[in-house]
This record gives sequence, C-alpha cells and structure tokens, in this order.
Amino acid sequence: MRLNAVSFPAAIPGVALPAYDRDKVTVGVVHFGPGAFHRAHQAFYFDQLLAKDPRWGISAVSLKSPGVRDALRPQDGLYTLAQLDAETTFRVVGSILEVLVAPEDPPAVFARLAAPHTRMVTLTVTEKGYCLTGDGKLDTAHPDIVHDLASPREPVSAIGYIVEGLRRRHQAGLAPYAVVACDNLADNGWRLKAATVAFAQAVDPVLAAWIETEARFPRTMVDSITPATDDALRARVEAATGLTDAWPIQREAFTQWVVEDVLGDASAKGGAPDLASVGVTLTDDVRGFERAKLRLLNGVHSTIAYVGLLKGFETVFEAISDPDLARIAEDLMVQDIIPTLTAPRGLDLAAYAQAILGRFRNPEIRHLLAQIAWDGSQKLPFRILGTVADALAAGRPVDRLALPLAAWMHFVRRRAAEGVAIVDPLAGRLVETAAACTGDAHADVGQFLKLEPVFSRALAGNPVFVAALETAYAELG
Repeated sequence: MRLNAVSFPAAIPGVALPAYDRDKVTVGVVHFGPGAFHRAHQAFYFDQLLAKDPRWGISAVSLKSPGVRDALRPQDGLYTLAQLDAETTFRVVGSILEVLVAPEDPPAVFARLAAPHTRMVTLTVTEKGYCLTGDGKLDTAHPDIVHDLASPREPVSAIGYIVEGLRRRHQAGLAPYAVVACDNLADNGWRLKAATVAFAQAVDPVLAAWIETEARFPRTMVDSITPATDDALRARVEAATGLTDAWPIQREAFTQWVVEDVLGDASAKGGAPDLASVGVTLTDDVRGFERAKLRLLNGVHSTIAYVGLLKGFETVFEAISDPDLARIAEDLMVQDIIPTLTAPRGLDLAAYAQAILGRFRNPEIRHLLAQIAWDGSQKLPFRILGTVADALAAGRPVDRLALPLAAWMHFVRRRAAEGVAIVDPLAGRLVETAAACTGDAHADVGQFLKLEPVFSRALAGNPVFVAALETAYAELG
C-alpha cells in the first residue's frame, strides 16, 4: 500500500505520525532545494512545529529536477524519515504540502513568494547554488545570474527568484519574508543578503534599499549526517511501516540547527515561528557554533579519516572502534582543540565533544573515510591549521595536531604511488609533490610545506610546528 494522505494512519504501530490535521495547515515557508538534507532537517523541525502552530507548512520548490515532485505528489507530500541510532525509529513527515518545479510553473512559485501568509524562505541549494565568487560576492559572470539580470521577471537562479518575490511583495505593500540560508557556508545569511542586494541594485535601486533596510537574512549552522536513499532503505521502511514509500529519507539521530536570533518575537500574534520550542538554537553568536563544529567535528573527522585509512579501515565506525585511534580523537578534542575555543552561550564544549564521539560510534552510519579524505588541501587549513596557529600563539604543544597533517601527507603519497586519482582541486600539484618524496621525514615534510595554498609562510617557517610534523610523519611512516 502506497504512503499517502489516506493510508498513513494505517502505518504499523510505533511509527510516529503527524500530530496535527494537515487540512488545517497553511503554507508559511517556501523552500528552495527540497533534497535529502532539507527533508531530513528543516522539514523535520517544521513538522514538529505544526503540532503547535499550523501556519508553517512548506511549499518546496525545485529549481531544476522534477524527481522529488514526481516521487512525493502521489504521496500527498508525505514521506518517511528513518532516524538511525542503536534503535532506529521511523516517522512520517507531513510538513511539505506541495512540491513545485520552477521551470515548469514559474507563476505558481511567484504566487507562493508573494502570498501574504508566506513569512519565510529557506534554502538548501549547496554552496554553488548561491552563485557567489570565491570572495563571497555575487558572481555577475555566472550564466544563471547573467540570464536573470537580463530577464529579472523570468529568473532561473535562487537569488533571482528571491529578488522577484521581494519585488512583488514591495509592490503590493507587504513586508519582506525572512530569508534563511541553510547550507554550511560561513556567514551564509550575510553573504546571501549582500548578493541579493547587489542583484536588486542592478535592476531596481529602490527595491535594493528596501531589502537592505527591511529584510532579515539570519546566519545559520546546520548539522546531521544524511546518507543517500537506496533500495535497502526503501525495503527497510516498508517492512517497518507497512507502507511503500518511493523516496524515504534517512539520517543519524543527532540533528542541530543554529539560527541567528533576528527573526523577531515568536510570542506575538502573527509573529515569527517558535523554532526554539522544537529544539532550534537561537543565538547571537552563530560563528561560535560554526567554529566549534569546524574544529571539534570536522577537524577530528579528518584526523580519523587520514589516520584510519593508514591503518586499513574503511568507515568512521571501524576507525573509532580502534582503541588507539579513539583515544587520539578524544585527547585531541579535550586537550588540544577545546582550549582554543570560546563557548557560545548555550553550548557545553565538553558535552558537545562527547556527543560527537557518540555519533562516530553509531554503527548504523556507514560514513566512508575515503569520502571524508577528499579535498584535503581545501579542508585542512580550516579544520586543523587554525587550531595549530592558535595553539602555537598560546605556547601549547602541537604534537597531536600534527598527526592528521602528517597522515594526510602519507595518504597523498600512497594514492599517488598506487596511481589512484586524488580528489582535490590541487591534485596536480599534490601528485608532483608526492613524486618528489623519498621517505625521509625532513625532506618530505619540506616538500609539502611548499604548498602555500595549504601552509602559510608563518607556519611553514615555525620550527616548533615543523619539528612536530616531522616527528609525526616519521612515526606514521
């Protein structure tokens, strides 16, 4: 029996069902990019909120593919969320009321954006979907932006749709909607606002000024591992729920959504959604949460990946099950990383570190180390080297922090020697560097330290750091 509005109450007992009457829900959110992460994350939070406030149903908009629409339309927008933990739970999510495909029906999208009851626009379009340059500004040479600036009433980009929707609201005398970027891009809200204002300035300076002064673009941080849907998940969901779901979603039980507290008063009639009531963290220090995630989660993820691959492991769960590597990960967090962080209000760093280790130990999540190891030249400067610089400035040892960097060097050497493609923007230079290595720690480390896009001159010339790196490299070799 196919999951839909008629059949979902017949789900096997134990499956969580929408705790509200969907017929009474109205659209308050337009979301661009209804992929797996949105349905596992933001739609999950709004699904909980609808039990308290029916104003926050979602109109999901796909900018390209009809795939999600075609899967969810026969299911009346319903889908199953499997939350993977020691005991996996299943939940039917009902917050998505419709899925629109923008190229097929632009007027329907404009109508939703311009509707008085639409109060929020959210996005998960990946970093490239924002059409920004490397320094975070609007990329006016991007083909989609070129098109939209020439034909602003017929947009194809997310920013083009946002601006056209805001133009229609301004023309109708309506307040602007809040625009909430939910991709992990540093200062995402600020960058999106600057790009939106720059676009509007090029087509309507009066509109640009209104957006600049009236519209809210909070910064956010999101987190939850969301493995891809496959036939094994579909079969598992059908066995657990008794219903056939064309596109169920799975994620780890842990989920986090941090939003800059600028959306307004949730207690006022007709006010902002009460996101805090469903577990969203509202804060004036999103950067503090981002920094903690980048260093404690992502930095240790990279450590486990590179060291784990050298030890012959394939997944995070396998690697963290190794007692020696688990001890390294915990010591790195507690003794080396946390001392470089200032905890934002509402975040217990020690508890957060333990929660991360618990996530790594989740046997239901098959997170490949090789995938985490991709793009090391781009990731390590942010995940590890910033911590190294802070530790050196404070006069603290960097021996453990050198370990993932040395492991990355060995990873690059091995991949190059085996003729395996290195997935990295600097792949060509990395292969050349590996070819120049001889196995001598001093000489090999010196070769890698010449990679200025990775290692700053200050770090490459710091004798304490270089000595720690050479020692770690020799021990791993």
